[in-house]
Order: sequence, then structure tokens, then C-alpha cells
Amino acid sequence: MQFLISGYYGFGNLGDEALARVIVAELRSRYPYADIDVLSAHPDVTAHELGVRSTPRAQVSAVREAIARADVVLSGGGGLLQNATSLRSLLYYAGILRAANKAHRKSMIFAQSIGPLDFVGKTVVREWCKGTRVATVRDARSQRLLASLLHEAAIERTADPAFLYDDEGATLDLAAEGIDPAAPLIVVAVRKCAGFQYAANVIANTVDRLANEYDAHVAFLALGGAEDAEAATSLIRKCKSTPVLLPLTDLGAACALIRQSFAVIGMRLHALIFAIRYGVPFLAVAYDPKVSALCEDIAYPLPPLWNRDSRRTFHEPEIDALVDRLWNEHDALSSAMHDQAAQMRRLAERNFEVLDELVRA
Repeated sequence: MQFLISGYYGFGNLGDEALARVIVAELRSRYPYADIDVLSAHPDVTAHELGVRSTPRAQVSAVREAIARADVVLSGGGGLLQNATSLRSLLYYAGILRAANKAHRKSMIFAQSIGPLDFVGKTVVREWCKGTRVATVRDARSQRLLASLLHEAAIERTADPAFLYDDEGATLDLAAEGIDPAAPLIVVAVRKCAGFQYAANVIANTVDRLANEYDAHVAFLALGGAEDAEAATSLIRKCKSTPVLLPLTDLGAACALIRQSFAVIGMRLHALIFAIRYGVPFLAVAYDPKVSALCEDIAYPLPPLWNRDSRRTFHEPEIDALVDRLWNEHDALSSAMHDQAAQMRRLAERNFEVLDELVRA
């Protein structure tokens, strides 16, 4: 059995690297003699870190050969089938599925968020992915959208495989990172997006409220690499308090930081997923529908700080009230997160059960 995995791998995004690690580990557990190939921006790094074959994702002939070798082509996980990033990105990922279907390979849309898609984007997904008969998606919104485009596909709502990531109890020496271990720690994970300047003002006010009123130590975590570090730096300059940017590039250390925190402020979806995984309350910044969809799916009690769809911007008294709720309801929120994490892990495992059914078909 040969599997080919297509996703946003090899770019140094720690959330996507967590996805790759979980997917590869689960495939090895279920198919110990399978050959696993991952399309990657840096195939040498991916091959070394995951112990797999890795094909350069930008080399058309190499990708074509990888598809020809594969028995099953997995597109995911992540938010691949969307054209908010660019039409080119959507054409790439949909093109992998199209090529797999033309080559009569089994294909699966695997643990994805679908959209945003405009008219052209919907047309691309409808026409280029129509041979794919099996899909799992990370939220109910994505399930409804994909069902409207691929009428013949069996589409099941599951959860992100990163809910299954195990950091094996790794800990981070906070004092060595310049953080007072006795102070409540707030981890902030931001990224660039349309309207970032508006979201940044809201986040800066929230950071200042937490630092000044609750004596919290605020640390920014660049889950997406250099671009996230740049976004964090620009946001730190807006703060009147003194948050720090931690240069963590190791997935285990990043997860340990979140697990040891009091709360998370997250634009990055996987920052919120790890927070739920470890029972850490959070404030979401819904720059993308997948963030608000996650909050809806777990019935999270606190509204997002900022929502790109509605352009809703909290004013200072509203920010203060939301921060106060985060603080005062912390224990109840944490308990609810632990309950939700167990359910999300069960849903994440379902991705691989659906894959097993496809392989046996």
C-alpha cells in the first residue's frame, strides 16, 4: 500500500507539521508496511523529520510520478480548498485531486476546512474534485459547503487530527525564556490577514488589560514562522505594556508553552486546537471562517474578540468585560475544554476510520 499526502507541508508552520506527524504516525500504526510519501516545500527536511519518502511539491514531473506510484492520495489536512489565500493555491490542491482521479487512484479530501470560496473557487472545486467520493471535514460549515458542491461524495464532519498530537509531557523552562513562572502566562498567536490592523488594535488593548489589571505575563508565539513573527512584532509595538516574542521553532516546545499557560489569545487555528487539547481557556480572533466554525462546533461560551466576516470590533469597555469573563470564569471554561477535547479526539480518530473504509472498498 502506498499513500501520497498533499498539504501545506515543509513551510515551517508548526500547526501543519503537527498534522503531518499525526497523519504519518496513524498510517504507520494502521498500515505498518505501507510506503508513505509527503509532498513538501523542503522534502529533505520532511523526509528526515518524519522518516518518510518526500517529493518536492513544486516539481510537476516529480508530483506526477508520485501520484502514479500511489494507491491512495490524501488531500489534507488543513484549509486547502479555499481561494482567500489565492486562486493559484486552490488550483494547486484541487489539481492534485484532479490528477489522482484521472489516474484512477483512490482519493480523499482529508480533515479539511472548506472555503472561503467565491464563484470561481466553487466552480474549481465542483469541476476539479468531482471524482473524489470520500471526504472528512473539520467543521459543520465546511460539511454544508462541500456537500453543495460535490453531490456524489460521502462527506463526514470529523475534527482536526492535531487533537491527537501527543507532546509526551514535554515541559518548557519558562524562567530560561525570561518568563516569571509565578505570573499567569498568556500566550498570543497571531498571523497576517486582511484587516489585520483592526484586529491588532483589539488584541493590543486586550494584552494591555491582561498585563495591567491582572499582572499577567504575555508572550507571543510565532506558530507560522517568520511571517507570524513579523505580525507579532508589529502588534507588540502597539501595546503599552511589555509583552515578549518567544523564538520557539520546535513543535514540542510550542505545545508545552500553551499547556503551561493560563489562557491563549489565538488567530492561528492550531493555537486554539492545542488550547482545547490541554484545557486552556482562550479568546479567539476569527480572521477566517474556520476559526469561528471551531468555536461554534465546541459551543465555546466567549465570543471572538474580532470577526472578519462581520467586521465587528469591540470597544474598550467590551474588551474589558470579555477579559474579565475569561479571568473570572477560567476554571469553568477549563473544565468545559477538557470535556470538549475528549469529544474532538474521538472525532479526529474518525478521519482514519473513514480512510480505512476507503482502502478496503
